[in-house]
Amino acid sequence: MTTSFSNLQLAPALARAVSEMGYESMTPIQAQAIPVVLTGQDVMGAAQTGTGKTAAFSLPLLQRLLKHENSSTSPARHPVRALVLLPTRELADQVAQQVKAYAKYTQLRSAVVFGGMDMKPQTIELKKGVEVLVATPGRLLDHIEAKNVVLNQVEYVVLDEADRMLDIGFLPDLQRILSHLPKQRTTLLFSATFSPEIKRLASSYLQNPVTIEVARPNETAATIEQHFYSVSVDDKYRALRQLVKSKGITQAFVFCNSKLGCARLARSLERDGLRTTALHGDKSQDERLKALEAFKQGQVDLLVCTDVAARGLDIKDVPAVFNFDIPFNAEDYVHRIGRTGRAGAQGQSISFVSASDQRLVVDIEKLLKTKIELEAVEFEEDKPRGHMNTGRRAWGNDDPRDAIDAPRESQNRSRSNYASSPRVKHDPFFDTPYEEPSADAVKPAAAPDPLRKSPNIKPKRNVAALFKTTA
Repeated sequence: MTTSFSNLQLAPALARAVSEMGYESMTPIQAQAIPVVLTGQDVMGAAQTGTGKTAAFSLPLLQRLLKHENSSTSPARHPVRALVLLPTRELADQVAQQVKAYAKYTQLRSAVVFGGMDMKPQTIELKKGVEVLVATPGRLLDHIEAKNVVLNQVEYVVLDEADRMLDIGFLPDLQRILSHLPKQRTTLLFSATFSPEIKRLASSYLQNPVTIEVARPNETAATIEQHFYSVSVDDKYRALRQLVKSKGITQAFVFCNSKLGCARLARSLERDGLRTTALHGDKSQDERLKALEAFKQGQVDLLVCTDVAARGLDIKDVPAVFNFDIPFNAEDYVHRIGRTGRAGAQGQSISFVSASDQRLVVDIEKLLKTKIELEAVEFEEDKPRGHMNTGRRAWGNDDPRDAIDAPRESQNRSRSNYASSPRVKHDPFFDTPYEEPSADAVKPAAAPDPLRKSPNIKPKRNVAALFKTTA
């Protein structure tokens, strides 16, 4: 049973923003998490990607921080009260935009800091004072060391996509950041999966958390139609182009396992006339943001990316996701295909499986607890065009060499027809029988003149001798 946002009794400023954003009914994670966070309890929440986790922690935090809002221009009156940590720059920027949209009618300030950008503009914004700070761990530590931000008044800390932060090695950074925070605080941990590592992290930093699970761990959305196609490595590109065309896909994520493969595939698709852009770790932050914005605005049809785009990116109405490469980690498959079929919309995921991917597919089967059936791809250029392709070379409709499998009588008849065919030209010389030449007709070859010199041989020149020899 869904619950309406109107039943939350949010502050008028927040309720107005939520109404303008078109929110009506809460998702399961929102319906269960928001009331708990409003009471100030620690939360350990698990929900499949695309279920609205951002609103689940942002709205109750802003509601509880309204008691601190003020119109003062003094930075001291606007210390950091809530800290939201995320694993990737794109996700941090997205969450910051949503927080700003929720708080647009309040006097609460928010800011975002992440790597790949100049620190000076971020420093200026932090010096003005902000109540809600969204950050990636690495860049936040840079600002802490530069004394651009003080975290001794933080009341709420959110670890979003915590499993991903652990996967990419952010645990030491998280520990350093959390050591700067007050002991008395509310900690919210949200993750798509509850791995043993996540549970250990929660036991270290959360106090009697309320566990909220709205879906079976590692479960894919029921609105996603999943296909696995068996293709060779050399045929993957051809299969991608054909399926995009045959299925009428207008926009899609295309995931690769490497940055180099991502860049090469994007260039190949661009050369074939498809509107494509690449998103991977070697791109500058400005290029990454521009690529995402172009994809959101519909200026790009295919976003070729690595797993940097597999978590949390909320782009509405993306109809399909392609796994050009099967992910090495089975859990990443769940996050990748979670880019489609969001908020109850229909979506489809298409994965290309080569012979070397069998073990990875078995891992996905174990994770999803389901049997994966491989499908074949029938390429357009391999289909028969007007006649059945028997594998033999075609010579023409009236050429007797087409009758390879015909009975022997028809083959003999074909040979006679071939001999009399007007297309074959005969030389009369070869029809004349051979005759032995007469003795008079045979003339002996003249013997070469030994005294005759070749015109190519130059005569010797007389050269004066340096020493005269005597007999």
